[in-house]
Amino acid sequence: MVWILIFLVAYFIGSIPNGYLVAKSKGIDIRQHGSKNIGATNVLRVMGKKWGYLVFFCDAFKGFLSVKLGWYLAAAFGANVTWGALLAGLACIVGHNYTIWLGFKGGKGIATSFGLVLAFFPPLIVLLMGLVWVGVFYFGRYVSLASILAAIALPIAVALLGPLIGVKDYWVALGFSILLAALAVWRHRTNIERLIKGTESRFTRKTKPVGS
Repeated sequence: MVWILIFLVAYFIGSIPNGYLVAKSKGIDIRQHGSKNIGATNVLRVMGKKWGYLVFFCDAFKGFLSVKLGWYLAAAFGANVTWGALLAGLACIVGHNYTIWLGFKGGKGIATSFGLVLAFFPPLIVLLMGLVWVGVFYFGRYVSLASILAAIALPIAVALLGPLIGVKDYWVALGFSILLAALAVWRHRTNIERLIKGTESRFTRKTKPVGS
């Protein structure tokens, strides 16, 4: 019963469409602009840095909060806290990617995944993921490629460093990190196709933000 409770609570937290709500508050339907995605990157491109960063923070906080709630709910019911935390993190990402409020269409889960990783994994793992993202983005200017490679870096970092830095329930965490990376790659499959064809958009600000 507790697992169903954790999943439902985290799913509904994840399903809050922050990008859509922030844009709508300014009279913009973000689904009709840019990439039509409700995630932070599209909000940033369409509306500017202030709103994009706000959406990133809100989406990351969903992942962070869900993991912590999953942990505490599992502990309260005497269940395995690692399983509770990771189930909640997964449910939150599913909620974000397939939100019930927008016809089960949502974002790609990168900011939410970052919040999850920040809540569960040791700081060194988070730092390495961040360095991969920043490095790839700096040299390539592709948000999608940076996000994909940062996601792939997670299970690699957990596999190599997990036993050395005390990752909780190592094998469970490793399996979950592989699943998380697979989800990120799957959600970016159209971006991968465009990257291969050379048609993926680089991150540049060429136009005035919508609504400014």
